[in-house]
Amino acid sequence: MRKPQLRAALLALVLTVGTALPAAAFSDVTDDAWYASAVAEVSAAGIMNGTTADTFSPDEQVTRGMVATVLWRLAGSPAPTAASGFSDVEDWYYYADAVAWAQAAGVAAGLGDGTFGGGGIVTREQMAVFLYRYSQYAGHELANGVLDIYGDVDSVHDWALEGMAHAVGSGLITGTDEGTLDPAGPATRAQLAVILQRLMTPAVG
Repeated sequence: MRKPQLRAALLALVLTVGTALPAAAFSDVTDDAWYASAVAEVSAAGIMNGTTADTFSPDEQVTRGMVATVLWRLAGSPAPTAASGFSDVEDWYYYADAVAWAQAAGVAAGLGDGTFGGGGIVTREQMAVFLYRYSQYAGHELANGVLDIYGDVDSVHDWALEGMAHAVGSGLITGTDEGTLDPAGPATRAQLAVILQRLMTPAVG
């Protein structure tokens, strides 16, 4: 793919955090959906927006670039002091400023090989680590939730345990209907909207 085509494709990804609309304006978000109020709140705040002019795509999986972007917006979209050091993030990518901020703020550490992997799907445990680091950055009270009550706690990677304990203890992430943490499961846009709504009014429980 030539650079102009690649640029157009990546700019199109901005639609994953596109035009802000109230939840009622999204044709795929019903008023009685469990995430409807969250979509309305984060959309009205301009933190997370539609995938098209009138759709939200609640079941679409979340990428690392999306998470960096919404957390950056939640922080007030601060201007980065320098470009990120990640070799796979060019300065014209829609999430370039967000990733540069996230790296400088300690919210994103990359994949350990010098790359960020902005198009990679975010797992629940990766999301937990992003949230934990953002909470540290924002000065939120940190939690230490009990993970042993979940049958698949041993599936959580060591690098994600602290983040998962905080996310669960603060109510940002809850167990699945099956009573598991499902750390390797992908996060969806609906789940991200609910998490952001909770993060906007943090409370440790």
